[in-house]
Amino acid sequence: MMNKKNFSIWMVCFLVITGGLISQVNAQQFPEEKLGWQLGSQAYTFRLFTFAEALNKINSAGLKYVEAFPGQKIGAGSDEKMGPGLSNEGRALVKRLLKENNITLQAFGVTNGKDKQEWEQIFAFAKDMGIKVITCEPKIEHLDIVSELCEKYNVKAALHNHPEPSYYWNPEVVLKALEGRSSKMGAAADVGHWMRSGLDPVDCLKKLDGKVFHSHFKDLNEFGDKKAHDVHWGTGKLPIKEVIQELKRQNFKGMLSAEYEYNWENNTDDVKQSVYNLRSLL
Repeated sequence: MMNKKNFSIWMVCFLVITGGLISQVNAQQFPEEKLGWQLGSQAYTFRLFTFAEALNKINSAGLKYVEAFPGQKIGAGSDEKMGPGLSNEGRALVKRLLKENNITLQAFGVTNGKDKQEWEQIFAFAKDMGIKVITCEPKIEHLDIVSELCEKYNVKAALHNHPEPSYYWNPEVVLKALEGRSSKMGAAADVGHWMRSGLDPVDCLKKLDGKVFHSHFKDLNEFGDKKAHDVHWGTGKLPIKEVIQELKRQNFKGMLSAEYEYNWENNTDDVKQSVYNLRSLL
């Protein structure tokens, strides 16, 4: 018969071995975590659905992080929309839905404030919801406001690049906008939009070395074509292996936000396959 001392030793050994096996399984299932990457989805991928429905789809794709976008209906019995205007009840509902799906609300955007007051509301909302990064495209005259609020709320702001002729389409413009401003301001690198603008995503990442806080991740069927559409990661024109290598070289720590803007009504399997492809490469 096993005494208490031997049982305790056995239990410690069991827990150590079990913990090690669980860590091995997690490393195989979620290899991005070892790199400090949060692999998730931009809720805009599921813009035809409510936020509640989007979370279910993101969960089913094997992802644990979400980037919410302003204006998406919350659902689950609520007609409120995502953003600073959410009531306390709406915010509590969103937090409950996130917990039920085991998903972390990592980022919010792409968003903008029309004035200092509205920017303040956006940052206060982010702080309250535990959001780490606000993806945005501020007016030039608002950059100092954003910089100040990053420090005040301890929330990062990442400048996002829509394709040319949007203001931040070129990383050189982003770098200029970041000069002399908060270290909590950086870039939200949209590799697909760089491709649409005819820019090499790897070169763009190199220019933003150390400034990349977040990424909208996608692969496209064509390069240099603004009408190009999403395809499964690793099957299009994105030099995905080189992009991964460059992010590793920079010791990137942040969210890769799947933004699959195609097959809108039924793209959950597209996201799932893309995630599988990326994890296989990692």
